[in-house]
Amino acid sequence: MKKSTYGAKDITVLEGLEAVRKRPSMYVGSTGSRGLHHLVYEVVDNSIDEALAGFCANIDTTIHPDNSVTVMDDGRGIPVEKLPKFKRPALEIVLTYLHAGGKFGGEGYRVSGGLHGVGLSVVNALSCWLEAEVRRDGRIYQQRYERGKPVTELVPKGKTKGTGTTITFLPDDKVFEEIDFNFETLAQRMREMAFLTKGLRITLKDERVSPSEEATYKYHGGITDFVKHLNANKDPLHKKIIYFEREETESHLEVAMQYNMGYTESTFTFANNINTHEGGTHLIGFKNALTRTMNEHARAKGFLKEKDQNLTGEDVREGLTAIVSIKLREPQFEGQTKTKLGNTEVRGLVESTVSTKLAEFLEENPSEARLIVNKTIAAATARAAARKARELTRRKGLLETTALPGKLADCVSRDPAHSELFLVEGDSAGGSAKQARDRNFQAILPLKGKILNVEKARLNKMLSNEEIQAIITALGMGIDEDFNLSSARYHRVVIMTDADVDGAHIRTLILTFFYRYMQPMIGAGYVYIAQPPLFRVSHDKTNHYAYSERELEEILKEIEGKAAIQRYKGLGEMNPEQLWETTMDPKRRKLLKVNLEDTIVADEIFSTLMGGKVEPRRVFIQKHAGNVRFLDI
Repeated sequence: MKKSTYGAKDITVLEGLEAVRKRPSMYVGSTGSRGLHHLVYEVVDNSIDEALAGFCANIDTTIHPDNSVTVMDDGRGIPVEKLPKFKRPALEIVLTYLHAGGKFGGEGYRVSGGLHGVGLSVVNALSCWLEAEVRRDGRIYQQRYERGKPVTELVPKGKTKGTGTTITFLPDDKVFEEIDFNFETLAQRMREMAFLTKGLRITLKDERVSPSEEATYKYHGGITDFVKHLNANKDPLHKKIIYFEREETESHLEVAMQYNMGYTESTFTFANNINTHEGGTHLIGFKNALTRTMNEHARAKGFLKEKDQNLTGEDVREGLTAIVSIKLREPQFEGQTKTKLGNTEVRGLVESTVSTKLAEFLEENPSEARLIVNKTIAAATARAAARKARELTRRKGLLETTALPGKLADCVSRDPAHSELFLVEGDSAGGSAKQARDRNFQAILPLKGKILNVEKARLNKMLSNEEIQAIITALGMGIDEDFNLSSARYHRVVIMTDADVDGAHIRTLILTFFYRYMQPMIGAGYVYIAQPPLFRVSHDKTNHYAYSERELEEILKEIEGKAAIQRYKGLGEMNPEQLWETTMDPKRRKLLKVNLEDTIVADEIFSTLMGGKVEPRRVFIQKHAGNVRFLDI
């Protein structure tokens, strides 16, 4: 082996914002679209903190034609006086030092989402240029930065009566793969922030289109309006939204909830306006209190008899839409991602508040209480019926292939990390896939017809569907209370359907099932969508495959002479060799990885597309019809 040394000369110190530019994904998640949009969130979150502190009523965000972005607020304005230790203006320190800001003690902020103080400095580091304007103490101050370094001094430019901060930045094209902001993505985030900050007005304007596109969000009802919005595409079980709050010296808790006629739960938790995707102590407290209070009320009013078993957490949360939002002076998040709240005192606070306030609501609103309790009891009855059906999908061990569905062509490998399962539409395509595959690591499960729409069915009905049974059994992770991600038999599950309307519908049905009942599988990165070619171009005894219209045009330009073009409608039109080389061969295929970036948006989309209401679906189709390239041929 070659000798190597490791001494003091091998230690590298990255000063200032060099570390951010060296490892941008550590700070914004990725250098793709997700990280790009995260820059805007960081700047907006800084303004949100001013609103939470009670000093900001308006936040205006503008996307300019060159993809630079301006975020302007009417808060107090970032301090501009010099810090004695650094002999530089406070604004410059905030923009050039990590972990610098007014959120590490002191009286600047009672509540803050930007806990780590890296927001503005990271945006500055990852931008070609950034211009800061502060309106404070009757003056306007401006300073310009390029790739994180100040190129001008902070100087007053004029007088003003107002206060606030305006940040304009252009993301660095040397850092990000593509500088192209998505209006809808940003709008979803802005709307969410407006819901969580009662009375705050947030606008988003896109100047890249003519006329410019603009959206304004302001909700006087706060999270009550949030629940109303989430249930807009569902059938509410009761009209009155349950809402209560509790104000403490160091915290402020708000809870809003409403049941609907559906069977899926949509509970979202926030801490200092941050979506805590992984839950935490506030979610534990809410669930415990909800289950206990519903059982106590059901027994006190005679809905549950002495011989009856208690309602479970799953029973009392069926069809529930809820927002739990807590604002804390000293939140404890797990890591920079801030997706799980760890404050131990929060559990007790939420649990006692929900127990007391929910019990009062149920007592004071007997008609609503009766509807809710009857629904939970119906859920318990269905759960008992589902227990027997679930036994059919439960596997005793990974190596017991006798428990696997008969139509599954399993792979030789027993290492989940190197095994993949193709869920194939139709027996015909399934037969071709079985012949085409590499049986060492590729398994094939043909699906007959369309699986059940789980958005409109309870667990017991879902588990009686043969195709869903086959999927659950093949995956090996169980379902519902038995679900265990670590038992997965495959770490890559590929949905392979025809490139037509029916294929798209089947794909959506499968994704709905995964999202509602196996969501951790998506979060783990196990779900993919196959990309079969749309065209085959035959020329001079050679086949060329195009996966889009653009690729087809490029191929036709390269080919001299006449060519035969075939538009594939279904996988069954390809023989095994073609299916392997275009769609299944790891060296040549194209797969789309299914990610879950925003659970709230995902919940809305699945409710719209797969729920019981027709009108929201019609509006969605009309809005997005112009984006469809190939509906069916």
